Amino acid sequence: MNDWPDRRTGDRSERYGRGSASSQPESARAMPHIQRRPSQPRTPQRPQVPPQSQGYDDRHQDGGYQGGYGNSPEPGYDSGYNTGQVYGSGSGGSDGRGGGGRRGGGDGGYVQGRPAPDWRRRIKLGALTLVVVVLAVSISTYFWADSKLKREVDLAKVIERPESGDGTNYLIVGSDSREGMSAEEKKRLRTGSAEGKRTDSMMILHDGSNGPTLISLPRDSNVEIPTFVGSESGKKFQGTGRQVKLNAAYAEDGPELLVRTVEFNTGLHIDHYVEIGFGGFAKIVDAIGGVELDIPKAFKDKKSGADFQAGKQTLNGEQSLAFVRTRYAFAGSDLDRTKNQQKFLAALASQTATPSTIINPFKLYPTMGAGLDTLIVDKDMSLWALGNMFFAMKGVTGGDGTSMNMPISGSTGGNLVWDKAKVKQLVEQLNNDEKVTVKGN
Repeated sequence: MNDWPDRRTGDRSERYGRGSASSQPESARAMPHIQRRPSQPRTPQRPQVPPQSQGYDDRHQDGGYQGGYGNSPEPGYDSGYNTGQVYGSGSGGSDGRGGGGRRGGGDGGYVQGRPAPDWRRRIKLGALTLVVVVLAVSISTYFWADSKLKREVDLAKVIERPESGDGTNYLIVGSDSREGMSAEEKKRLRTGSAEGKRTDSMMILHDGSNGPTLISLPRDSNVEIPTFVGSESGKKFQGTGRQVKLNAAYAEDGPELLVRTVEFNTGLHIDHYVEIGFGGFAKIVDAIGGVELDIPKAFKDKKSGADFQAGKQTLNGEQSLAFVRTRYAFAGSDLDRTKNQQKFLAALASQTATPSTIINPFKLYPTMGAGLDTLIVDKDMSLWALGNMFFAMKGVTGGDGTSMNMPISGSTGGNLVWDKAKVKQLVEQLNNDEKVTVKGN
């Protein structure tokens, strides 16, 4: 064997040879960017095939070259020759030299590891996206609903109005308007085909800090028609002390005269006006899937079409309309009817203003569409104020809510006479937003 490696000197020309000037194979130059690994003492052992993921080594365990030169360096010699391979660990963890954060590829090369997902950032982005979507839907729904409100009543035409008190007062009117109803609907709902419209029910809803108060105004109430300005003509009509039923004021000059008459006979300022007709009322009930009521006593009425058994039951639109219109089946006639109307409206509001309706678009939009299509309000009514009215109506059946008829002292034939002393006390309590202690009929 040639002992050429032992004759190396510090002379560069002797260490690396001069091409064909030497009979020995020329050693590979060390590449400066590859760090030499310290040579390890060899321990004789059986040859092993390196794992596929390990870097390629051009030396056999017995010291011979795979290249087949037939000469091998002495044990412990490292030529530093770079074969073009990049050494690394195939384990996917450490690179074998303390280099964490990398993982080996299938060819033994290093691959930069992917950073762990930033879940906190993803959750924040997801939450922000959800908020933006909900906000966009809410805003679009608000403007859609607001555009459907029929702001047709101008309370600015009402003259000589009493001062406003604390809280908010709504005058809620159920009319017998058949506008938009087909002949088949009129027949099914038993509304008849009378021209024009009249008030079928009237209520004052006070929303204040001491809980909501709902007061029914029987349509047969005896009232005085005061001086007023015609809503269409603009002409002033002087009051003559004329006594009529309350619903006659509406029939004579519409909502503006009705508000003027209620304010004049009670001394209570009306802030907002809300009216709904037969058709819209029935559609709202059907849109929410019916209203559940507990009817204490069975009754029938041919004129309204009512036919109810006692007990809990769910009323559809047609049945609901018959329930609130029935008066001839009761001994108290209109007074008993107003009590049923209060009970039903409170149940309707309670079952409408719920999360299952508000967050469910398949119930919310049909319900709002059905009501807003036939709802008539004053020009200053906002959608926010209308929503507050529904939630106040829902609260009537709560622990702080109060429902009652206007106090009655007697009658003059077919007209019901209000108890003036009690009415005055009731209005004072409402204006001062106090707890109502007055009892109605």
